[in-house]
Amino acid sequence: MAIAADLRRLALVLPGTTETPHFERAAFKVDRIFVTLAADELTANLALTPDEQEFKCQLAPDVFQSVDNAWGRKGWTTIILANATEADLAAALAMAHIHAMGKTRRA
Repeated sequence: MAIAADLRRLALVLPGTTETPHFERAAFKVDRIFVTLAADELTANLALTPDEQEFKCQLAPDVFQSVDNAWGRKGWTTIILANATEADLAAALAMAHIHAMGKTRRA
């Protein structure tokens, strides 16, 4: 079972990541936001690709769910922290982190 403290710890060790408020959520970003933590700290939304989202949701539907709006159709995916292992969380954060880095950082 992962908790909000695990998300913060794992996100903030990824290169260049900072935490900032984003509406009622905490956002973690590099060049762009790659994950937001809900105010209740029970779920987080990750910026995955639509293909990654589909794979994660099929593989572990109790852990990953598509965000139910236009953002979800772009790949934004909810992770239910209580149902996730630390390994689930770390892998998803690493995936999302890569997408948030500008092209110059990835080179």
